[in-house]
Amino acid sequence: MADTRSPEQRRQIMRAVGTKNTGPELIVRSLLHAKGYRYRLHARSLPGQPDIVFPARHKAIFVNGCFWHGHDCAKGRLPTSRLDYWGPKIEANVARDRRKLSELEALGWQTLVVWQCELKDIERVGSRLCAFLGPTKTDRQA
Repeated sequence: MADTRSPEQRRQIMRAVGTKNTGPELIVRSLLHAKGYRYRLHARSLPGQPDIVFPARHKAIFVNGCFWHGHDCAKGRLPTSRLDYWGPKIEANVARDRRKLSELEALGWQTLVVWQCELKDIERVGSRLCAFLGPTKTDRQA
């Protein structure tokens, strides 16, 4: 199927896609804050610049868009047009993600990836985050 947008329209749409402070990332950050966790954002000093970082815990969270990071869900499917471009592009993103996760783990960091499609079930995501991070300071004091 051919693209329904003109090349200029498609270019504008793709340029508008952000890499930081995305909708899914804001949802995860809000959830973490509501549960009492405090964090740092986009640590440039770490491989892959994790979206959310807990330096004292040596834990990092990546909030990945399913399409851009090649998730195996409905949102992660490749488009039917320009496969010669999108196939290698998404494969390179997946390879880079694996490499950066390995680099972080080699530095002693634990990592968690939250996928965009998982945010349909906020309670489940919240449970995963809490299990990954452990108790907050207020949990430990109680």
